[in-house]
Amino acid sequence: RTSRTIEKGGTARFVGVVCAAVVVLAESRMMLASDASMDVPLRHTTRPIVTGTSVLGLKYKDGVMLAADTLASYGSLAMFKDMRRISKSGSYTLVGGSGEMSDYHAVMNMLDDLERDNLNANDGFEHSPAEIYHYLRAVMYQRRNKFNPLWNSLVVGGYKDGEAFLGVVDLRGTAYADDVVATGYGAHLALPVMRNKWRPDLEEGEARALLEDCLRVLFYRDCRALDRVQISKATADGTLISDPYKIDTDWSSASLVVPKAGEEGDGGW
Repeated sequence: RTSRTIEKGGTARFVGVVCAAVVVLAESRMMLASDASMDVPLRHTTRPIVTGTSVLGLKYKDGVMLAADTLASYGSLAMFKDMRRISKSGSYTLVGGSGEMSDYHAVMNMLDDLERDNLNANDGFEHSPAEIYHYLRAVMYQRRNKFNPLWNSLVVGGYKDGEAFLGVVDLRGTAYADDVVATGYGAHLALPVMRNKWRPDLEEGEARALLEDCLRVLFYRDCRALDRVQISKATADGTLISDPYKIDTDWSSASLVVPKAGEEGDGGW
């Protein structure tokens, strides 16, 4: 009985010593972690990670139309193929985003808060597309001045009180309004096509066909683009965003079909 008592007492003392050692070790690690966190400077996002490419927009006879594909790339990997990059803000406004997708969602959360404030006021007021555009310009410029930018180029389009609005805001707060706009590679590849074929009295079908042609060019030439797209419009009847669909493409170019080096196959040497 005495030996069992000694064994029990020794075991209890051993467990107590182990627990004390664990507590001391945990406290020392917390102190080291706090010291390390004090030495590490505050870090901001320095480059986008999951990104979307071009957003296109144009005015037509009845309002404004926006278009974008549904691809979000993780670096060079075409990772997310159902990323909706055009969203509604209120009853009159559409916002399309290229660049970092998490920042785009943060922007839309800000606009949701703005809309919620209007609803809580219960006075019937709702921001116009131009007001949303100027709000985003101020937000993007403020974040740029804090060296913590939202890595997006945003297309803002809408229709209110018989007037169509279309503008672009980038991550530095640079903003402009125009009849045809594009972000990303679309500013280089699609914008010349849109400017060449645009006219103020475009019908809805013509505007849609023009945007689809531009998205097709981007799919051919931009390795971050996809042939699965969305078209949206803002008119006197409100805003509407289509479900994603695939555009027709044609890869039967002669330079791709004719074998090289006079041999059958892919023309490899």
